[in-house]
Amino acid sequence: MRVLIGSALYPTPLAPRTLGGAEIFARDLAERLAAAGTAVAALRTGGAGIPAEETAGGVAVRAIPARNLHPPFEARRDPVRRLLWHALDDWAGDAGRLGHAIASFRPDVVHTNTLSGLTTALWRAARAAGVPVVHTLHDYYLTCPRCSRFSGGARCAGTCGGCRLLTRRRRRATALVDAVVGVSRRILDIHLAEGLFAGAATRTVVRNACSVADLVPGPRYAGGPVTVGFIGRATPEKGLDRLAAAMAGLPPDRVRLVVAGRVSPPEQARLRALAPGADLAFLGFVPPAAFYGRVDLVALPSLWEEPAALVVVEALAAGRPVLGSPYGGTPELVRDGENGWIVTPETGALRAALAGIADRPEALSAMQDAALRAGRAYGFDDVVRAYRDLYGRVSATAVPAGAVAATPAQRPAA
Repeated sequence: MRVLIGSALYPTPLAPRTLGGAEIFARDLAERLAAAGTAVAALRTGGAGIPAEETAGGVAVRAIPARNLHPPFEARRDPVRRLLWHALDDWAGDAGRLGHAIASFRPDVVHTNTLSGLTTALWRAARAAGVPVVHTLHDYYLTCPRCSRFSGGARCAGTCGGCRLLTRRRRRATALVDAVVGVSRRILDIHLAEGLFAGAATRTVVRNACSVADLVPGPRYAGGPVTVGFIGRATPEKGLDRLAAAMAGLPPDRVRLVVAGRVSPPEQARLRALAPGADLAFLGFVPPAAFYGRVDLVALPSLWEEPAALVVVEALAAGRPVLGSPYGGTPELVRDGENGWIVTPETGALRAALAGIADRPEALSAMQDAALRAGRAYGFDDVVRAYRDLYGRVSATAVPAGAVAATPAQRPAA
């Protein structure tokens, strides 16, 4: 089996940049597949400082330059240029280079993850070469130029006219996908409800799993202030502002908040001002394994439909209960009152939940044990097996280049 992995970002020693869990997942999956004997190559979006070719973890990685106003993931403060970038994204895919990459590697399956810069031109190139396509939904790129379905400080109830217009071509291209995978049932259902992936014979869920090799269970709660941890990007949709504000009025000798991640000094000052007198510490960047060993529970009060935060699976695998929101895929992993808490991400509700936890710290040990059981019941080896099985099924029904594809009703049921 030969698999070509597509991921807008793909962290390697020479180009380590990451924005979230999706690119870490794509890299870890590729390297695990390669270690298991699958021939794997990867495509990522090129840009300044990204080598054209690199081999890492047994995977040959090639960069395809983005044919747009500038590479993706750059700060775009000019709203006109930002709008033009989004409008061009699907029309500027380098089909020639993508087709050449597919012809050079001769994959049995193309498996795409995040698509900014690579665009759905990769699906068209795969279909032209007669190679089946598996796509994993990590974000909302196909329905929202921001990829988040989050605007004006709130999650979007539906797809607005502007987003529908800007994503029109990529939405139509989903008919080229043979199998679509959601990292949660929620993200898959949102896309299917929009009428996407009409041609996909397989529509399934493969949950994320912890792949951090050195992640060991943290120590059980042993008394003292309950330490709540937040790790990740301090962006509005993550709810850190509301979590910080919820600390206001809580006794610092009973509950404290530590934040891991890159938070600028002005942002730190602003967050501290939301909860004067609270015990609030900023750790900067720390490895996940070190972070989970320093906290008693992890908070992820997301305001958006968080697809399936890697933070949740890592926290559970480290034996750390999760205080999560009812949106997105988090409730599919966090069982309220058993291995965590599901709380509406409003300041008052979060404060009440934190006060309740601090009032009954003796319950934390049992919650930590339940979190560890949940986190260790499903691992990355299960993810690899699920994808290998899926690759085998879609490659067995592949349509040769130039042949007429069967309609979904004519294809074998998954």
